[in-house]
Amino acid sequence: MSELTTVARPYAKAAFDFALEQGALDKWDEMLSFAASVAQDDIIASFLSSSATVGKTTEVFLGVCGDEIDENVKNFLKVMAENERLPALPAVSELYQAFRAEHDKEVTVDVKSATRLLKAQQTELSKALEKRLQRKIKLNCSVDKSIIGGLVIEAGDTVIDGTLRGKLDRLATALQS
Repeated sequence: MSELTTVARPYAKAAFDFALEQGALDKWDEMLSFAASVAQDDIIASFLSSSATVGKTTEVFLGVCGDEIDENVKNFLKVMAENERLPALPAVSELYQAFRAEHDKEVTVDVKSATRLLKAQQTELSKALEKRLQRKIKLNCSVDKSIIGGLVIEAGDTVIDGTLRGKLDRLATALQS
């Protein structure tokens, strides 16, 4: 995966910089996501890894994408095809979204709880996290039945374990010291 990320990063950065310059961040996000989903299709992925010529690969891939992408994205995909990098397109799309989130000072936060959080709880949690992380927050809430009570909050590399099990483990560690 890290090799794919290494290959994808300069393409994602170039796409992001161009989209930012053109004021088309949303449009490029949609088109790259679409093209990435096409590249992930089993049949297309198999075709991309075959020994077809670059011209044929480009023609087929752009044909499948059709009118869902504009000329700028087509040119971008042609460059990727010429360098035989179309299989890295899903990683390019993912990195593009990361660059965009960083630009927008936005972070997706995964929240796991024992029960479904109410809208008011989500709003309160979102406000508190915005203050702490100094970013716009997108909450991704899920229920984890293995949690007895409390929350596990993951925002990038930051993990906040506010579960009862986590609190008991920290108390036990403190008592043993």
